[in-house]
Amino acid sequence: MKPVVLATAGRFGLSACLVVALAACGGGGSAPGAAGVVEGGTFTLGMSSDPGSLDPQLGAGTSLFTVTQFAYDPLVSVDGDTGEIRSALATSWEADATTVRLTLAEGITCSDGTPLTASAVADNLAFVGDPANQSPFLGTFYPVGATAQADDATRTVTITLAAPAPFVLNGLANLPIVCPSGMADRAGLRTATAGTGPFALTEAAPGDRYTYAKRPDYTWGPGGATTATPGLPDTVVVKVVENETTAANLLLSGGLNATQVAGPDSERLAGSGLFVAETPAIVGEQWYNHAGGRVTDDPAVRMALTRALDLAELQKVITAGRGSPATTLATNEPVACPGDSVSRALPSTDPAAAGALLDQAGWTVGADGVRSKDGRPLALTFLYQNNLGSSGDAAAELAVQQWKAIGVAATAQSQNETTLTGTIFGAGDWDVAWVSLNVSSPDQLVPFLSGPPAPDGTNFAAISDPEYDAAVAAASALTGAEGCSAWLDAEAGLIAEADIVPFAATSARTFGKGAEFATPGQLVPTSIRMTAE
Repeated sequence: MKPVVLATAGRFGLSACLVVALAACGGGGSAPGAAGVVEGGTFTLGMSSDPGSLDPQLGAGTSLFTVTQFAYDPLVSVDGDTGEIRSALATSWEADATTVRLTLAEGITCSDGTPLTASAVADNLAFVGDPANQSPFLGTFYPVGATAQADDATRTVTITLAAPAPFVLNGLANLPIVCPSGMADRAGLRTATAGTGPFALTEAAPGDRYTYAKRPDYTWGPGGATTATPGLPDTVVVKVVENETTAANLLLSGGLNATQVAGPDSERLAGSGLFVAETPAIVGEQWYNHAGGRVTDDPAVRMALTRALDLAELQKVITAGRGSPATTLATNEPVACPGDSVSRALPSTDPAAAGALLDQAGWTVGADGVRSKDGRPLALTFLYQNNLGSSGDAAAELAVQQWKAIGVAATAQSQNETTLTGTIFGAGDWDVAWVSLNVSSPDQLVPFLSGPPAPDGTNFAAISDPEYDAAVAAASALTGAEGCSAWLDAEAGLIAEADIVPFAATSARTFGKGAEFATPGQLVPTSIRMTAE
């Protein structure tokens, strides 16, 4: 399975904001009107990790999702304020329990000038829908077992569903469509783009920058957006800047026009009179490796590790005092199922009870203060992403200290997005990981919480919970919001068992200088407006 972690734009987490981020998410700042904008110019965006391969359908890490938005379009979009489905490549659509029918806009062209046909769209859906291709979007944005047929004469694509999919249009709003040249040469997509989006890649310098040029003929953006809008830049440069303080300094000095900053540097930027777009996000989400042979495959160990932590204090530290407790697993606006699946289910903090659980499970404290069982020490490999600056480091250190107090030896490792996703989806050498999956509807999380474990599936934590699977089946049979209560109950069941531990939410802030934009999960390219500093 290709690495995939879904989070919000820029520096927040392994993710994709899966609805846009996937222009399907909502929230974020509003782009200015025509007055006060500057024509042309270059917009430089700071990004905390290199995206690696640029194939938009074979990975969903935050960095890849960020750059994908510039060169590729989805079939539909989602209004960030109302949650209603809006146009993108398709201008009309119909959906019922078993069928989705979409009609493409006229005159859509790829960056190489080739027209985009309904058949090309159907080929995309067939590629994502084929398990052999291991697209992380299968089951996330495109329902398992769905099939698509095209009618080029009417520009119509008809999707037949194998089972009810209550949020199928929300998923399609996050699925990037690749043009025929890219479908014919998947290897070429690693370092080039072949899309219908508002920009086309002109230079790729991995580890440093990615440069995109505006397409002057683009007229089919979300809600009818075009590249003729005043203030849209002629060139976009996405620059890789891993250190958050460096990114903040570059923004203030004019070396960047936008970057997301989460740690203490965000307060410095907030007091500098810069433009800021905010996006709700989960930033603290603890996962355990359930795979056989790991110390965390024992439910008692997972529960003990959870109850040993002061989650309220961790929430304050990891968000630099700006956050709040998490309430649901799907937080990207517009949220399909608002509510609270967390507070009623999250195990309470009780280090004494945590120690008793380990005692009962046969983990005894040795002379060195570390527990062991059958000669095996209770030692953890604890991974977290390096996208939260000093706040993330401090929170990880606090967690290690609290585990040490109950006899657990944890080694914390900060990794960039590329390394971390490679570890959890590939080598699998981890026990605990802080990985934030930010999505807009609960069904988009199902492949990460059930099904085949990595590397055969997206279930990187190897979670197996029959009660969750049954709850998902029941919720999926209900239409849209009618099933929200059932979806939240399904999430609560996982959380109560400490299969996943969401402990912190915040408002992710993307700061701008010399530019304004909207960030409904990911920065929306057609919302960028260059302004006088």
